[in-house]
Amino acid sequence: MGKTTAMKMEELHTLVGTEVGVTEWFPVTQDRIETFAKATEDDQWIHTDPVRAEADSPYGTTIAHGFLTLSMISYLSRGILSVDNVRLRINYGLNKVRFPNAVRAGANIRGHFVLQEVKDIARGIETTFAVTIEVEGSTKPCCVAEWIVRHYR
Repeated sequence: MGKTTAMKMEELHTLVGTEVGVTEWFPVTQDRIETFAKATEDDQWIHTDPVRAEADSPYGTTIAHGFLTLSMISYLSRGILSVDNVRLRINYGLNKVRFPNAVRAGANIRGHFVLQEVKDIARGIETTFAVTIEVEGSTKPCCVAEWIVRHYR
């Protein structure tokens, strides 16, 4: 993954407004797309039928589910920010999720994480990140979202 920034929970507010990291490129393979399709019962041909997608899709190939891309945020963030004294980290929610660009099978994606807000909560903190997931070779991101994470002591 990308460079890791280690911080004490009490110091995290000093990073508000800054990009805390950019991840390494991650391949989105057809196998991963099909596994996601099976897990979610979303087996539309645009995702699972390369022959039909080549003939009928405006993308010329299959594409990843938007929710597959969104679900990669947690994984992509692993190597970005390490917060000391955290016993448990959970996804609390998302705001303003959009999928402005498709991810073609075989493409590489990576995440950019900007820390927008840090709030104190009982037994920890709540962070909000502006996340932008880009597709290698494209100027338009494939996913943008505000990601809310709770970190408990």
